[in-house]
Amino acid sequence: MSTESLTDSIPALLQHAYELLKQKDIVQADELLEKALSVDFDHPEVVYALKCVNFWKERENRLAGIQTGFEKGEYLLSQWKAFQGFLNKLGSGYEQCLYAFRQFVFTSALDAYRSMLIDSPNQEDVELLLRIGKCDKGKGDYLEAIRHFESAAQLKRDDPEVLAELGDCYALVNEMKPAKAFFREAFFLNPQKIDLEALESEMMRRLAAKLKGMGLASPELEEWIPVYGVLFGVFTIKRELRPIEIGKLKQSIYQLEKELKESGADARCLTPRLVNRYFWLIDHYIITKEDKSRIDEVLLKIKLLDASVYKQYIS
Repeated sequence: MSTESLTDSIPALLQHAYELLKQKDIVQADELLEKALSVDFDHPEVVYALKCVNFWKERENRLAGIQTGFEKGEYLLSQWKAFQGFLNKLGSGYEQCLYAFRQFVFTSALDAYRSMLIDSPNQEDVELLLRIGKCDKGKGDYLEAIRHFESAAQLKRDDPEVLAELGDCYALVNEMKPAKAFFREAFFLNPQKIDLEALESEMMRRLAAKLKGMGLASPELEEWIPVYGVLFGVFTIKRELRPIEIGKLKQSIYQLEKELKESGADARCLTPRLVNRYFWLIDHYIITKEDKSRIDEVLLKIKLLDASVYKQYIS
């Protein structure tokens, strides 16, 4: 067999290895990649794929020692985050390769979490539903992810992480109205409970990147997301508040104003959190057709708190 024909077999070996990874067979995938390496020791995609395989092979022993399905799933998801850092150091990737590893990891994690339903078929476990939804999203099965996230949201309506994941999945299937509504709710409830790195939709990635470009970093970055989400025309879907929600909103504003007045209070996170609540209060006044003087009163508070935000908001 000529060298050229051997080299031509590498795409087939890579394709077969990737299919095996999707089926969670990392051992056989490794063998095929080693075979491809023997054909061309310097083939960049083969070398890249083998480095990825070695990353996960190093974690196989640790995974084998974990007892419960839930803990196995948690470990796999945590290592997926570590893998992202590994890939950043590795440099430019290969789409088919990365897709195969995404399927390998999230399918493995999904099977681990689902084993918990077999052992104890409790369909009302918010944490389990959230994680199963994350695995569905990781695999690219966004509609199934939405189904699980919505089930979790019905059980725990005020969970910012669940609502943010719902927003992300709706954006990924190009349903922008519910996406924007869920994101706005999630970041109002508690921005610190939302993992920005886990959000995959272009809408949120662009917004986060723009704020990072302005020099913002965690934890204040998360707090400014809903503020600039309004200023940049991202968080545009509003709703009428229930009477109990209006009372809670006003109490929250009072408490934040009090905290900011106290000496030594850290304004980095409190300021954007309060500004966002002022935005919600103004929206409430507009929806309920309150007297303009009430809106002007809140606008003045925003101006005194952050003149730059005030100018952008009224422009």
